[in-house]
Amino acid sequence: MDRILSLIREHDVIILHRHKNPDGDALGSQIGLKHIILENFPGKQVYMVGDAAGRYSFMTDSRMDEVKDGVHENALAVILDCSATHLISDERYPKGKALCRMDHHLFCGEIAPVEYVDSSFESCCGLITHMCMEMGLKVNKTAAEALFTGLVTDSGRFRYDATNARTMRCAAFLLEKGVETEEIYRNLYATDFEQMLLRAQYTLKVRFTENKVAYIYTTLEEMKACGADEFAISRGMVSVMSDIKGVDIWVNFTETERGVLCELRSNRYNINPVAVKYGGGGHQKGSGATVKDRETAMQMLSDLDALMGGNT
Repeated sequence: MDRILSLIREHDVIILHRHKNPDGDALGSQIGLKHIILENFPGKQVYMVGDAAGRYSFMTDSRMDEVKDGVHENALAVILDCSATHLISDERYPKGKALCRMDHHLFCGEIAPVEYVDSSFESCCGLITHMCMEMGLKVNKTAAEALFTGLVTDSGRFRYDATNARTMRCAAFLLEKGVETEEIYRNLYATDFEQMLLRAQYTLKVRFTENKVAYIYTTLEEMKACGADEFAISRGMVSVMSDIKGVDIWVNFTETERGVLCELRSNRYNINPVAVKYGGGGHQKGSGATVKDRETAMQMLSDLDALMGGNT
């Protein structure tokens, strides 16, 4: 923590990166750290880069910045919530004058000379919040709401087993900054009727392997026909299988123009090695990968079935 804060103090220009296809934790980390830096170190120029916020665009200051080539050369590049280089949004990060990383995923290898990586945290937002609490940094309402959003989404509304007493202390710290939870929850979890119908359709698509791994496979034609974006299907529909009695591993496969998106989940077992085998990563019980075709996706499913079979 000290080394990262030292780098922030030393650089007038700071560029915040995170993983592609951002979730609430990736965006919350970016937005939260940006406003923490501006609040505690006045005069800094802080930019956020990456692809669009998508369904998380309700978050205050979620619009990414257009950063011209050459700006990185005199800047500190900070990578947030990302465990692998090929997942980093905006590939110019190595051009930074200095580079550091803050992350909570399982360690897959060094990305930056200075790193604060701790997989015991339920979220990168929780890690950043804890840093602020430990170092006495000021956190304004905008930062607190962004960090709370990431804390909530990556902890599964405080249901995942990575949630602990420290998680709740971080949440309490952020709530004391004036976070309006009703507005956050409404934007995160309010469901329109079309979404309800889509979830009902996807419930009917659930299938099971021999060892009761639940899975859904959506072809490119089906994905286009439903009218939803690919991440609303891949990430949004994986939770359809999360509370099926007797199912401890589930996976959602979604075909896209660039490959098959694979969202792997478990409530008991470490499925991360399977995701890593296929070029992905994440957490022990929640990981993702993108594979080239349906055949490879079915090989992954076979590996998950074998994992389940070996634990029954």
